[in-house]
Amino acid sequence: MLGCVIHGRGDLRVEELPVPVPEPGQALVAVRYGGVCGSDLHYWRHGGVGDFRLREPMLLGHEVVGTVVGYGDGASGPCVGTAVAVHPATPCEVCPECADGRRNVCRDTRYLGSAARFPHVQGGFAARIAVPAAQLRPLPAGLGLRRAALAEPLSVALHAVRRAGEMAGRHVLVTGAGPIGCLVVAAAKAAGAARVTVTDLLPTALEYARVAGADTVVRADDPDDAGWPAEVDVAIEASGVAAGLDTCLRLVRRGAVVVQLGMLPPGQSPFAGNLVVSREIDLRGAFRFDTEFDPALELLATEPSFDGLVSAVIPVSQAEEAFALAADRGRSCKVLLDFGG
Repeated sequence: MLGCVIHGRGDLRVEELPVPVPEPGQALVAVRYGGVCGSDLHYWRHGGVGDFRLREPMLLGHEVVGTVVGYGDGASGPCVGTAVAVHPATPCEVCPECADGRRNVCRDTRYLGSAARFPHVQGGFAARIAVPAAQLRPLPAGLGLRRAALAEPLSVALHAVRRAGEMAGRHVLVTGAGPIGCLVVAAAKAAGAARVTVTDLLPTALEYARVAGADTVVRADDPDDAGWPAEVDVAIEASGVAAGLDTCLRLVRRGAVVVQLGMLPPGQSPFAGNLVVSREIDLRGAFRFDTEFDPALELLATEPSFDGLVSAVIPVSQAEEAFALAADRGRSCKVLLDFGG
């Protein structure tokens, strides 16, 4: 079977891999689609993401959907042949964070395709993967595998929106119109936001934001753009650059919430800390997700407009071309790898 393995910066290989045998408690899944995430691109382009650096070859991918093939000893779940999405996280369940109900920041979690620990947790970009059976989620009625491939990034967006607090009737600013930023738009609208303004440098990205439901889009490099709001009620930073955080802090009203969702570059990042103090802004981080996976699937099942965020579906044999397209935000939003199922 074919799989996408990253060996180092710029060294992505499509390799012939052995079909895994599910261990006790595991399920074997025939992967059909895998979404290329920003973190996958960081491993490919930079050899790491944030402070997580590659130390050995790693199978990429954590946004995967497919069908159940079978189970290891003692495992059970959806019937063989059932279409499923795979929740990528396996928290430890015993650390203080897990005990406090914040399993997304578990200090000893295993997350598909992540170099956060060593040995690395191998990912889901392969024709067959073995994962804990508890991570399988059958797709709701009416939801196909192609759209379901957005479940993981939409879960990230839903978690960020929940971290931001009340959305109903609010004017929300989203900085960054990449796949996550666009899904934040959709999540904010689903949570009742009255207006969503999105900023980005690229016209194509802003058009995808409109597809996701943005009311106003603004060129981030044009201070004279008429779409700039004087003030917003909530801001979510999804670009992963310090300039985006600065925009959020300067435009959010006093006493409001700014959520930092985009992963900033490694090391220290400057930000307008005095504004956090003088305006009593509540600056919150948002990392991955936990219970939002099931609501994400339900939302995808009811909103066919999400299909418009999938720019291309490319065979796994052309993985490097798929990654190059996904990295070109002037031409794409979400790119899926097709493993043939």
